[in-house]
Amino acid sequence: MLDLLLDPLQYGFMQRSLIVAIVVGIICSTVGSYLIVQRLALLGDAISHSLLPGLAIAFALGMNMYIGAFIAGVLSTVIISWIHQRSAIKEDAAMGIVFSAFFALGITLITIIQKDNKIDLNHFLFGNVLGVTPGEVRDTSIIAAIVVLAIMLFYKELLFYSFDKLGATAAGLPIPQISAGLMVLIALTVVASMKTVGVILVLSLLITPGATAYLLVPRFHQVMIVGAILGVISSISGLYLSFYLNIPSGPAIVLVISTLFGLAFLFSPSQGVLTQPKFTQAETRAE
Repeated sequence: MLDLLLDPLQYGFMQRSLIVAIVVGIICSTVGSYLIVQRLALLGDAISHSLLPGLAIAFALGMNMYIGAFIAGVLSTVIISWIHQRSAIKEDAAMGIVFSAFFALGITLITIIQKDNKIDLNHFLFGNVLGVTPGEVRDTSIIAAIVVLAIMLFYKELLFYSFDKLGATAAGLPIPQISAGLMVLIALTVVASMKTVGVILVLSLLITPGATAYLLVPRFHQVMIVGAILGVISSISGLYLSFYLNIPSGPAIVLVISTLFGLAFLFSPSQGVLTQPKFTQAETRAE
């Protein structure tokens, strides 16, 4: 059994993949917890799909693709906010319009680039953590450090904003700046995760670990901690499944965390379908 765990680590690509998988599992779960309590799961999906044009343009210009993806992600959130504020279009509809347009543009650009350069960019769609380079490990680690540091510094403000926007406004908190900062954190997290699970599947790693923890623990800080642990477990497990079964790493990670969610949904001591059949939904308490 120990050999099954240690043998893959003799390869450099597995060592790099393991580092990235752990880092991504932590930051996706942590940032995703805010999306869950604000009921903004679609925003994570919108940002992840909006990265593709930035990736394609950055590749064509010879730029760092992380930078191109981040710019595209932030631009998509700005456009969503602009449409919502300057028209009668609801925010969820604005998200659907923007992310579908960006995604279509990205697919078109990638198709054109692949036709001219004979290079496969599809790993950005579905992820390929086993193919990460030392430079990508460095970039992912830097992004993760920025995200974790920002959450540590502004934890109370983000918590207040997430659970009570009216109260946060009355208390004098800079709501537009907090909202914009959270959007930037989401964009950074999605950018850091795109090589691991791809832009199509990143929503699962953003939402499912936190949602699983939501079924298991009652307090928000516990949701973040347990969600991060589950994110790491699913990322590592999916990585080993990908190595031994020769299956894509992104889908493998998503299948593991989805299985964990299914188990929590059925057997959670406090909210499980089979353990608490008469459960009444209640909001997670902030702390």
